[in-house]
Amino acid sequence: MKKYIIYILTLLAGTSCSDFLELQPEHQISDGSFYKNANDFETALIGSYSSLQNLYDANLVYVGELTTDNAEIQWTTPSISEVELDEVNFTPSNGFLNSIWQISFNLVSQSNNILSRIDDVDMGTQIRNQIKGEALFLRAFGYFNLVRTFGPVPIVDVAFRSPGEIAAYDMTRKPEEAVYQILEADLNQATSLLTGVEELGKSRASSAAAMTLLGKVYLTQMDYSNAETALKGVVESNAFSLESDYKRLFTNGNDELSESIFEIKYMSGNLGVGNGFSSTFTPARFDMDIFPNQMQGSGRILPTPEMSEAYEDGDLRRPASIGDSVRVISGGFEKELYGLKFVDFTTGVQGDGGINFTALRYADVLLMYAEALNQNGKQDEAMVYLNMVRERAGLTEVSGLDQAALTVALAQERRVELFLEGHRWFDLVRTGKLLTEMNAYFERNNLNFEVQAYKTIMPIPLREIDINPSLGQNTGY
Repeated sequence: MKKYIIYILTLLAGTSCSDFLELQPEHQISDGSFYKNANDFETALIGSYSSLQNLYDANLVYVGELTTDNAEIQWTTPSISEVELDEVNFTPSNGFLNSIWQISFNLVSQSNNILSRIDDVDMGTQIRNQIKGEALFLRAFGYFNLVRTFGPVPIVDVAFRSPGEIAAYDMTRKPEEAVYQILEADLNQATSLLTGVEELGKSRASSAAAMTLLGKVYLTQMDYSNAETALKGVVESNAFSLESDYKRLFTNGNDELSESIFEIKYMSGNLGVGNGFSSTFTPARFDMDIFPNQMQGSGRILPTPEMSEAYEDGDLRRPASIGDSVRVISGGFEKELYGLKFVDFTTGVQGDGGINFTALRYADVLLMYAEALNQNGKQDEAMVYLNMVRERAGLTEVSGLDQAALTVALAQERRVELFLEGHRWFDLVRTGKLLTEMNAYFERNNLNFEVQAYKTIMPIPLREIDINPSLGQNTGY
């Protein structure tokens, strides 16, 4: 039964990724055969959730880590798109950026179809609220990835029933402020609709997931007052706790942990729904013997030496996050830096890892909450939540820090706590530290690269501009 369900999900994921701006949304599905009962809407939701697998496995983690001082590529024949990320030299043809755009707008389109049809179908109030809440969360999720990656983007909050309706719609890009207004409204409504809904599993949206994402949205806008309020709601719900064993968050069997708020499900077994982290995060060595069948890594996202040295002495997160040597076929071990998070050492097939990716987790909430408190002048309270994360890592408490010193401490804590989880680039951008941190990194390492101010947002994919010239391009590209 499980394999059958996974197969259905795979089909849905494969058939629902049509380009939003190519005028191929779900209006092509006959209203006479679909969207007729609650099960149809559940099926549509599952198709949306399944698209998140590729969003994280091969795109957001690349963009969030490889672009920064956290990670570097050592694959002998990297793609042009990978080199662009590693050198912070983006072009409109970058494949990762194109995928983020397409998958995110696909989430928007699918959500709009659900929201536009659900009130016309007879079903119970509770299930209607649940489906609406999940669709609003997913739409917000898509738009958040779009606006923080590309800046101004088109706003579409309606479903199209014909190509003519799409052709007549205003597809020009709207200011970031307007996009964030949509995000905030969606997440506030999702929080309300999902409150009291029976737990559906942490791969489905919940009121806590909506509040967490809302807090991240506010923090990104530097709206620290609202960020504090939203994140306080998650903390004071008492629904989550830090896992005592940090390593457990990223190894086999990490389903539904107390720290998880929203996670992306993967499954091994050659079902087409595994992840590629086992290859991406491990060295590109033919003689490596750490996986069954002596599977080779690809070395596409490896820790930089600076990242390896960023941890304090005794930090329990370091041995759970970074490996220092690999076993080789000839016997013994050889020095190599590589990532350990989400690496499935039971798989011998590339792209078939079965460890879930936790997209929203409680440690991130605590650090975001501490950041908001600090910016609101509540340093003593902020240090309480920072120290909760440090205590789990086996580190001593910090105390007596002023706002500036605490800002630095929180940035450092986020770097080591969330390494390989796709946060670093977006943290550097939202805190205004991207240019200083990255240019200093390049200079220290004698790398002839430079991050200019316009690169804080990435180029609109060329393919999308060819389809819709009214999009225009971001300055500098």
